[in-house]
Parts: sequence; C-alpha cells; structure tokens
Amino acid sequence: MYRVKIKPHWEISRDAESPLDTAVLLTLLTAIQETGSIANAAKQTGGSYRHAWGLLRDAERMFGHPLVETGRGRGSRLLPLAEKLIWADRRIAARLSPTLETLASELEGELSKTVSCGPPMIRLNASHGFAVAALLNQLNERRLPVELRYRNSADAVAALARQECDLAGFHVPLGEFEEASVASYRQWLDKNKHCLIHLAVRNQGLMVAPGNPKNIAGLSDLSRAGVLFVNRQPGSGTRMLLELMLSRQALSPTAIDGFETAEFTHSAIAAFIASGMADVGFGVQTAAQRFGLDFIPLVRERYFFAISCSAMSDPLMQQVIGILQSTSFRAIVDQISGYDGSATGEILSLSEAFAAH
Repeated sequence: MYRVKIKPHWEISRDAESPLDTAVLLTLLTAIQETGSIANAAKQTGGSYRHAWGLLRDAERMFGHPLVETGRGRGSRLLPLAEKLIWADRRIAARLSPTLETLASELEGELSKTVSCGPPMIRLNASHGFAVAALLNQLNERRLPVELRYRNSADAVAALARQECDLAGFHVPLGEFEEASVASYRQWLDKNKHCLIHLAVRNQGLMVAPGNPKNIAGLSDLSRAGVLFVNRQPGSGTRMLLELMLSRQALSPTAIDGFETAEFTHSAIAAFIASGMADVGFGVQTAAQRFGLDFIPLVRERYFFAISCSAMSDPLMQQVIGILQSTSFRAIVDQISGYDGSATGEILSLSEAFAAH
C-alpha cells in the first residue's frame, strides 16, 4: 500500500521581490523560540550561525521590521512579528490538515487501483477528532489499508446509509441534549441494519486565552460586549451541539460577536484563539490543552463509529475491531487530554446505545 503525505507550504512576497519561502525561516524561528539562542537554533536546524543570521536579515529586510531581539548575556527572543508568523503557520496546519489527509488517502487509493487491483480497504468517514487520529496511526502502523475522508458527522452517517463508507464517525452529547442530537441521525441509521462501536467519551466546552482575561464562565458570557467568538462550520456536530445549548438557554446567536466566523477543526479553533484573533471558542478539551489555552468544561459526549451489521464479520473489519478492543489502544485513548477510553471498542445496538430514545 502506498503512503502519501501532503504538507501545507506557503510563501510571502512584497511588491516585485522574489517570494520568501517560509518553511526554512519558520523552522529557524521555532528553534530560536525553543532554545533562546540563534547559535543553538542554527545547530538544532543543521545550519551555520552565519546562514541563520543571513536568513533573518533577508526576512527582516523584506518585512521592514525586526524579527528577533538579541542582547549580550540575554540570548535571543522572538519579537511580535516572528511570533505572528509561527502562529500563522500553526493555524494553516490546523485548518488544512483534515483536508490534506483526506486528499492523501484518496491519492493512496487511486495509486493502488492504477498500479494493481489493490487490496480491499476500510472506508472511514468521520468528523475530525483526536481519538480518530490515534486509531489511524494504529492502522497505519499495522499497514491496514484505509481510505479516509474527514467530513462532518451528519455527512458521515449519511454516507454509511448510501453504502459509500464502512465506518461512520459521529458524536452525541450525554444528558439533556442527547435526544435532540440522536433524532438528527435517525433518518440514516436503521436499528435492523446498523450497530455502533464505542470510540470514546470526551469533554466539550469553552476554550479561552490563558488566565481567562475576559472572565468567561459560561455561554451567557459570549454575548457580552468586547468578547469575540470563533465558531465551527455549519453542519458540524460541534456547532449543532452548541446551537442546541444556546437554544435551551434562550441565547440568540445573532448577539454573539463572531458567531459566523467558522473554522473546520477543534485545533483550528484553538489556534485562532491562541494567536489572539478571538477570545473564546467551543470545542474539545484536547485542543485547548495542546495550544496552551484554559478550558471550561460544559458537556460530555460519546463518539461512535456506526457500521453495517453485515460488515462486522469481514476479516479486515475484524482486525480494526481487534485494535479498538485492545488494552493498548484503550490506554492510548485514556492518555488524550479530556478523553475517556474505558468503554472503547464496545459494540452496541442502537437500542442499547440510546435506550431512552
């Protein structure tokens, strides 16, 4: 099976000047941030001190602003422009990664089909999540052929109903919002045809800047003057959950500044806030932790894979289920901040999963 990697690449140009390739510059700036020294950063990146200085001078000349402040005995520190470049790169990666991973998976499948008949594949459609990414790592380590497509929960379950995928990832909140959420998937899930594999329980809530400078405590604070929000895209399960929660508290989305500003992953939301472009967003605890944000938990939810009952006995699917039910994978899920893997791999009927509904 072929493996394709696609990484974001961006350049900056000014007027008629040759564009600046940010890849090498960002690697150097990140190393300076980590080591506090241009000399140590040069060693870490495998270049010379002279080359590092030349790269910094060229970039500063193009921007017309300094990137690094140095002082005798004080090492080197990044100035705001350099920090903004690093955050821009992290935002780009967070926003584009699911799209690029999906494209890479599609290319892998097309290459295999073109060169040979190719092995059978597990077609996985899922909303982007950290436990899903952990599973993909395990499948790739074992060289199990997977065709991945990241899409929102509703689209994933609809694709399963059309037999366009074998596993459909979606999430449902626990508690008072479960019934309305389950109802939104009923049109595609058939209790006589489908069953569920439990992936994880995870925390959703508000991500805020370190120290919570706007003193945000709950959803009612989102409409306060001076609070800027960043949202998930329409159709995503997380946005659907947020809208249910706002409706229950009689809070109007139109009163929330930034409600229509949309990002496509939890990580992109976190990067948006961490770079100072918004004060608060709604998403999973894991993303907040990985971007150094504070987190206000509001609701727990279960993440499932929906699957056709008839596919359960497929030999390749049995290997996937074996990974999901393994002690080692449950431990991996448990180690993800805000995730609970105690029930990972459990197989449930729709009636068992949603007994009250």
